Amino acid sequence: MITKSKLFSTILLLFTLMTLISSCQMSSEPLSRTGFYFDTIIEITIYDTNDMTILDECMNICDKYEKMLSSHVSDSDISIINKSKGNPVTVSDNTIELLNIALQYATLSNGAFDPTIGSVSSLWNFETEDHIIPDPVAISNALSHVNYNNILINDSQVTLKDTETKIELGAIAKGYIADMLKEYLISQNIKSGIINLGGNVLLIGSRPDGSNFNVGIQKPFGANQEVSATISAADKSIVSSGVYERYFEKDGKLYHHILDTSTGYPVDNGIYGITIISDSSVIGDALSTTCFILGLDKGMDLVEKTEGIEAMFITSDQEIHTSSGFDSYMLNRN
Repeated sequence: MITKSKLFSTILLLFTLMTLISSCQMSSEPLSRTGFYFDTIIEITIYDTNDMTILDECMNICDKYEKMLSSHVSDSDISIINKSKGNPVTVSDNTIELLNIALQYATLSNGAFDPTIGSVSSLWNFETEDHIIPDPVAISNALSHVNYNNILINDSQVTLKDTETKIELGAIAKGYIADMLKEYLISQNIKSGIINLGGNVLLIGSRPDGSNFNVGIQKPFGANQEVSATISAADKSIVSSGVYERYFEKDGKLYHHILDTSTGYPVDNGIYGITIISDSSVIGDALSTTCFILGLDKGMDLVEKTEGIEAMFITSDQEIHTSSGFDSYMLNRN
C-alpha cells in the first residue's frame, strides 16, 4: 500500500487486474458502493439486502485496516514498527496475524517473498511521471536489510533485529482485508456478493439465482476490459498480480513493481501475469506474489503441491499456462 495519488488511481482504474463480467440479469437488484482505498478504486456489491449501512461499515473496515497496515500511514502499526529502532512494539492482533502469514510464505519460498522488502521498494517510484531508476549502491545497501528473520514476534509485540529493516505488507494486505470484509458481510447474513479490491476479487456465495459469477482476467497490456480468459466460480477468491499493474519504461526497458528480493530490481523471468484461485484471499494474495517471483516452473510446482489452489500464468508471449485443476473454472480463453 502506497500514498494515494490521483494519477495512480486513474492508471489502476484503466488497467485493473480483474474485470467482472455480466452474463445474465441478476434475480435481485444489487446494492453497490465504491471507494478509494489502498491506492485503487474498490467496489463492494451485495444482493441480499437494501440496508446501505452495511456497505457504509465495509468502507469503515477498509479505512480501519489501511490505517493499521499501510507503511505509508505515519501512525500505522507497520510504520511504528519500522521507526522503532529495534525496540519492541505492541500492535493489534490483526497486525500480528498478518505478519505471521507473511512470515509463513517467506519461509515457504525461502525468502523469494519477503515482507521486509520495504527498504528496497521505497527506493522505487511507480506513482508519478518522474521515474528514476535507483542508484545501484543504494539498492545494494537496502538489500542488506531485507531478511524476514529480522522480524521477531512475541505474543502481541514485534521487534526488528535490524534497525534499518522496513516492513511492507502491500503484497498481501488487500487479501487480508478482503477476507475481513467477507467475514463481516457473512455476519450480516449476506449470502451473495462481490468484493473487488482492484486485483483482488472475493466472491460471496453465488449469484442470487444460484449460478456462478463470471470473472474476466485482464489481458496484460491489453485495452481496458480486454481479457485473456474468463472463469466461472462461486464463493472463491480470485487474485491477480502482473507486471502491467504498476510500471514504467525507460531506455526501452520495462520496470515494474514486483521486485526480486535477491537483486532489488523488478523480477525478470518472462512472466506477465498470474491468477490464483483459492478459498482465502490473503492466501491467494501471498501465493500470487510468491509464484510470480518463483517463475513458471517453480511457481507451478508450488501450486500443484498446495491443496485447494489453482493458478494461471501468462507469459511474455501472451501464452496461458494453467495448473491441473484450473480448467474446471475456465469458460474461455482468448
